[in-house]
Amino acid sequence: MIVGLGEWGLHYLTIEDHCRIARKFDLRYLELGIGGDFPGRIQRDISQQEIKNLRTCINDYGIKAPFVVLENDFTLVDSEQLRKMKDRVAHDIHLASRLGASHVRLFTGFALASEMTEERWTSMLEAFALMEDLCSQLGMVISIETHGRNTQVNNGFIHEHTTSTEWKSLERLLIELPSAVGFNFDPGNLKAVAPSRPLIDYARLLGNRINYCHLKDWKRIEDYWVACAPGDDDLNYDELLKEVPFQGVYLIEYEQVNDVEEGIGRSLKYLRSIRPELRTE
Repeated sequence: MIVGLGEWGLHYLTIEDHCRIARKFDLRYLELGIGGDFPGRIQRDISQQEIKNLRTCINDYGIKAPFVVLENDFTLVDSEQLRKMKDRVAHDIHLASRLGASHVRLFTGFALASEMTEERWTSMLEAFALMEDLCSQLGMVISIETHGRNTQVNNGFIHEHTTSTEWKSLERLLIELPSAVGFNFDPGNLKAVAPSRPLIDYARLLGNRINYCHLKDWKRIEDYWVACAPGDDDLNYDELLKEVPFQGVYLIEYEQVNDVEEGIGRSLKYLRSIRPELRTE
């Protein structure tokens, strides 16, 4: 089992800080993010010289960064907004290729699964077909994150089903998406949106379509959820990982920005306790 470092939670720090923290824990794989007004995100108007400088920095730390997360919503109703969204994602895919990415993380979108009409399903699937064709030309693959719609409450979130978490919607995606499109299996997200369904069911459903994986947990507090490290709550990764056929790099995604380094260390301690053979390169 190889473990690297996810981007969310580090987004208020510079990418050089991401590299420094990764090396502090002897991690050799990073996830990068494009878009959003954060110091740790790559801006869409980045110059070729800035890309060269960024790649030199990453290389100087002995880090590889083949995983790039994009921000998108293909469930938009307005046709002009959706057209602009597809244009933006296509731009970001080209940028990810210039950064040397092998995988791009996308969302299906943030409409509730219960609100999806056939028209919205059709336009969403068409968008993925276009992006998969582009990624194929550029030598990359898509990974759709299992991610609900999150509404902030107090210091946490309420999670509701989208097309990438609701069971029947996932079944449909597996059938109707291009076969090359894979999934970013995020067990923590699935636990928070569907706490009554065993996560092993999701692992078996997605099976060999899992080509990316985030490692975190969520803790329930009253009627909302707070993100935490693997091992902080009751998500049993020891049993779950036995059912996950994925052989790539698992990315720790510790989301709390105030103690992110301590949380990464805690995550690694737990993961090493259940997988003594854990590697970082």
